[in-house]
Amino acid sequence: MLAFFINVNVNLHELLPSPSPCCYYAEMSKSDLTAAEAIRHRRSIKSFKPDPIPEPVLNELIGLMREAPSSWNFQPTRVVVIRSQEQKEALAAAAWGQKQILEAPVTFVFAVSIRGWEKHMDSILKTGVDKGAWPQKFADWIRASAPGFQDGLGEKQREYAMKDAIIMATTLVIAAESKGLGTCYMNGWDEKKVMEIIGLQQDKKYGIALVLPLGYAAQPAKNPGRLATDSFVFTDKIPSAKI
Repeated sequence: MLAFFINVNVNLHELLPSPSPCCYYAEMSKSDLTAAEAIRHRRSIKSFKPDPIPEPVLNELIGLMREAPSSWNFQPTRVVVIRSQEQKEALAAAAWGQKQILEAPVTFVFAVSIRGWEKHMDSILKTGVDKGAWPQKFADWIRASAPGFQDGLGEKQREYAMKDAIIMATTLVIAAESKGLGTCYMNGWDEKKVMEIIGLQQDKKYGIALVLPLGYAAQPAKNPGRLATDSFVFTDKIPSAKI
């Protein structure tokens, strides 16, 4: 299997402009949780307040979500933000009546365009070169190598795209938690119906990775506990088949 990594050893603070009202990298408020705090605090929220999410907050979360990495930087995820009552009711019905979708002010549907890279590859590579992230030689190598790699994946193309979508969803979840918003990963829904609701026909070129309600928790969720570290983290090999 082909894999590649880009290691850039730079001080990001030297590259970013000073925060200002018009700057994309907006200064975080003092109330924001750190990434570590958000990870420790985050729990699945099953009941939400009806309070709307301020548009600046929602837009910032979408901007942070956009920064999620993806294989080859091909960005296969297509996100639909469900906001209307009609769409909420349709999506909840496709998720077998789960009320989180009806209660949350917005629900993100993470879909994937499995072959979307064919349309966007040239633009993606040009942007990478223009921003100085990649030398032209490396971009040319991706253009020559990536299509064959993707085709060689066969049916695993869908799996790879789904992984990228989950990475993007998790980026959103941690960002949302840092802003005091709750989320709930949902995996109980009819894919065909969800695709129809968001405007996609049943097609092997597309897929639904995740449904994610987002809003303010109606009440705090308690930590149910986790396995001891030594029961799931091993060095070099798993010592027993009884995992």
